[in-house]
Amino acid sequence: MNYKDLADLMFPDAKEIKYYEEKYPERNLKEGAIVTRIAPSPTGFTHIGGLYQGLIAKKVADQTEGVFFVRIEDTDQKREVKNAISEIVNSLTEFGFEPDEGMTSETEEKGNYGPYKQSIRKEIYQAYAKYLIEQGKAYPCFCSTEEIEEIRAKQEAAKIRPGYYGIWAKCRNLTVEEMIEKIKAGEKWIVRFKSPGREDRKIKHKDVIKGNVEFPENDQDIVIIKADGLPTYHFAHAVDDHLMRTTHVIRGDEWLSSVPLHLQLFQELGFKAPKYAHIAPIMKNDEGGKRKLSKRKDPEAAVSYYAEEGIPKEAVTEYLLNIANSTFENWRRANPDKPIKEFDLQLNKMSVSGALFDMVKLLDVSKIVISKMSAEEVYENSLAWAKKHDEELANLLETQKEYSLKVFGIERGNKKPRKDISKWSDVKENIAYMYEELFAKDTSEYLYQVINSKEEINKILDTYITKYYNENDDKQTWFDKIKELAGEMGYAKEVKEFKENPGKYTAHVGDASTVLRVALTKRTNTPDMYEIMKVLGKGIIQKRFQKAKI
Repeated sequence: MNYKDLADLMFPDAKEIKYYEEKYPERNLKEGAIVTRIAPSPTGFTHIGGLYQGLIAKKVADQTEGVFFVRIEDTDQKREVKNAISEIVNSLTEFGFEPDEGMTSETEEKGNYGPYKQSIRKEIYQAYAKYLIEQGKAYPCFCSTEEIEEIRAKQEAAKIRPGYYGIWAKCRNLTVEEMIEKIKAGEKWIVRFKSPGREDRKIKHKDVIKGNVEFPENDQDIVIIKADGLPTYHFAHAVDDHLMRTTHVIRGDEWLSSVPLHLQLFQELGFKAPKYAHIAPIMKNDEGGKRKLSKRKDPEAAVSYYAEEGIPKEAVTEYLLNIANSTFENWRRANPDKPIKEFDLQLNKMSVSGALFDMVKLLDVSKIVISKMSAEEVYENSLAWAKKHDEELANLLETQKEYSLKVFGIERGNKKPRKDISKWSDVKENIAYMYEELFAKDTSEYLYQVINSKEEINKILDTYITKYYNENDDKQTWFDKIKELAGEMGYAKEVKEFKENPGKYTAHVGDASTVLRVALTKRTNTPDMYEIMKVLGKGIIQKRFQKAKI
């Protein structure tokens, strides 16, 4: 009896690995092309960290004319959540990180290196497990759950490192005959990797992001095939990344400590190991300390949050690139209108420690992104968001499309476009005063600031509408008339004049302008008032002034 007899008994139907090596040949790509992937588990909502990883993987693959694919790691089927694969794929596609290969829905895929779902690659893993058994590099383990727990309890009592290794690996030194006998007797088994490592030896490894790292060798005889015939993550990823010809494994740095085991698996399987790039997690300030963005505590951890809030996907992408490479912000400043694809993302320039997630910064980025959009784009995006989240706003926009386009066109398309909208959920609040239906519901006070005498306010409003208002005035004429109005009221026509003559004037042209603004909008801060008046028209202006005087 030899190892081949044992392997044939355990996996009688498994193909020789030569079959898979020929089926999945080296990719025909140019030198330096990066082949990378994201390999999420379908166990819940898509985390912003997963999207971040997808962005980086897609970017470096595209930059090198390589391949970015999505592989679903669903070997832990007890934790699988319904429709999670679709959510993962849709999130990536929605943000513009569409994979070149991999899963495209719950059941569909594209590419020649599939299946891209681990649960249907069972026969492939078993072929490679059989190969390791034939080499004497893996073996069946017959230990029950109770026996494993007993081993751990003894290790804890003795205060030694837990695990299945060395003298604690009970099945490691069974003879081939003993193993075959147990299998034939119907004993249940799993497959363990026979580690050649020793904990007292160190391995040195160069991570693409972290740089040089050093770890003890792996000496654990980990499980590679479970009782259900499916592999563990460690074994599956090694087989998959080899056959899918992955050049770079880009993943969260929680996997950094697994590098010794993973490199060992590649070596014992006879594979060339990919380069590893471990990304620091996205962090958050919490009462003076830092912690990872949490699914439980932080709504912004879920990718769905951004769509619900109406933060444009372009803004999220720009912000994540900002986190990824500190050089992005300067590049964007120097190239305000260039597409993101022209930015060269460098893995070795990524932060070694976790970047802080800053919602204020994200919303600032979002304001800039929205400020560059046309009135039509703002209208379409606002309407799409409102249809899902605000029926009243959706109705207003749909029934008054042409008027709404004028509203969104205010202070847009010029050198200094308005930056008052940071997300689509802000829109209603920002434009409410432009719609009679919404303005009528506004019960807030008129806060006039410097000029607050009722008599003076009424006089300004009456004088302006009867003497100075002309809907055909250009902007300069319009402003010159407000200066004249200020002078007629006894205020300084220029702010400079007001400052140079303290005590001479009670107010200046800006204060008179504020009275008009507040009467029209109930706000002291709005986009350009000339443009607002042009859109509102004389009828509504008169109506608003009358209401303000009551």
